[in-house]
Amino acid sequence: MELSSSFLLSPKPCSSPSSNYSFSSSLSPCPIQIFIRNSKSRNPTSQSFRIFAVAIEPTKEVSQNSPQRLLKELAERKKITSPKKGPPRRFILRPPLDDDKLAEKFLNSPQLSLKSFPLLSSCLPSTRLNNADKTWMEEYLLEAKQALGYSLEPSETLGDDNPAKQFDSLLYLAFQHPSCERTKARHVRSGHSRLFFLGHYVLELALAEFFLQRYPRESPGPMRERVFGLIGKRSLPRWIKAASLQNLIFPYDDIDKMVRKDKEGPIKSVFWALFGAIYLCFGMPEVYRVLFEVFGMDPDAEDCQPKLRRQLEDVDYVSAELETKLSWQDIVAYKPPADALFAHPRLFRACVPPGMHRFRGNIWDYDSRPQIMKLLGYPLEMTDRIPEITEARNIELGLGLQLCFMHPSKYKFEHPRFCFERLEYVGQKIQDLVMAERLLMKHLDAPGLWLQEKHRRVLMNKFCGRYLRAKHLHRFIIYNEKVQDSYERNRRRRNPASTAVQQAIHGLSYLVYGKRDVRRLMFEVFDVEQIQPKEV
Repeated sequence: MELSSSFLLSPKPCSSPSSNYSFSSSLSPCPIQIFIRNSKSRNPTSQSFRIFAVAIEPTKEVSQNSPQRLLKELAERKKITSPKKGPPRRFILRPPLDDDKLAEKFLNSPQLSLKSFPLLSSCLPSTRLNNADKTWMEEYLLEAKQALGYSLEPSETLGDDNPAKQFDSLLYLAFQHPSCERTKARHVRSGHSRLFFLGHYVLELALAEFFLQRYPRESPGPMRERVFGLIGKRSLPRWIKAASLQNLIFPYDDIDKMVRKDKEGPIKSVFWALFGAIYLCFGMPEVYRVLFEVFGMDPDAEDCQPKLRRQLEDVDYVSAELETKLSWQDIVAYKPPADALFAHPRLFRACVPPGMHRFRGNIWDYDSRPQIMKLLGYPLEMTDRIPEITEARNIELGLGLQLCFMHPSKYKFEHPRFCFERLEYVGQKIQDLVMAERLLMKHLDAPGLWLQEKHRRVLMNKFCGRYLRAKHLHRFIIYNEKVQDSYERNRRRRNPASTAVQQAIHGLSYLVYGKRDVRRLMFEVFDVEQIQPKEV
């Protein structure tokens, strides 16, 4: 305790310079020490000075556990160390599980229960569904299955060799969008996001194949606009309401009164996850049925039509089976003949029309094509009933490879519907789906958003062209003589061109040999999962 006071010296002449000054304090019974300090004032005649009185606490022995001493230490520590905030709870790393617990967790997980369906097994919930999950299924699942046109019997009654046995669990996960209550559970949140991740690429491939066969004379630009008109996020609330599924997504809200930004996100999430579940359990034909029969999508609707474009005269032929406009029932009911040359014969003819053989027999066909087929491992060994089928397939494969390496600058004006762009379009969609399936089976415990970012980084356009250039295949691309110099010297033009060629190769392999050959090209020939060096 400090006490300060000012005094004026008495001007009596009789007072001696060594006068004693004293004062009494009633503030504290503690002894007081007095320090007298003469202040150096500018006025030499000033007789004022200040007296500082400091009260000193008596030294008493305080017990070691007394609260006064503990409070005093706490105050001193607060002065010395500044308070630090801990990290947020979601960033705190948990200690890793030991080997036994980790093995037990994975062995008891439903994701490892189906050996015959690895992709379906990887999309199951990471842990078994609990009572809260089963309560939702008992209340809403029958309504969802009735709206989608499925049997109301529990799917668990089906045999183990039927992938539809897991449909109830996947359908439950599909409706648990990020804004609902059950998404707080980790196995529900992760399971829904993985289905959402897969369903996006399933829809893109399904509609790409549909429009390629329905409009054989159209370029991919208008087709992308048609796809966006059908499954763009602004159109999805209309389809959900047409199927009477809005009450399962928003049980407490009226979808017509909701703000557009509040309903589009959950509806898109449920819509994509729903088709991921349908694709896993029933395959691509069921995807078409639900799209066009349950949701009532009309590809001829006015709001789904592309913008008007100036179109050059189309001089190429159209295959006889594609002359009439195909419906979704025609595409679902189509089965390739037993002696078909390709895995997808009608889709191949939609991308490579008859009459393209006039491009064969040039110098490139004799010089470059054998080198490309050797690098890509073509032709594959096939067990055909007749040797002529194998020979005809190899001829068509060689023609397709030449069309894949023929840049649009070469014959675009003479052939506006040139098949390079159509092969590139289907190749882009199939490589997206194959990569998504690969990531789902490889990372069982990864959420969908992480997989989406990984997928984007692996199949980035600049990397796809780099995979092709690493095999030195870019030097076989056929450009127009006027633009060849600019494409080979300018990387801003060269990189997109090499990316398009690689996607066209994937599209051709899918049409000729099927999805298994796309996997072989992506992960064995081009090795798209290689770690890319960082740019300096």
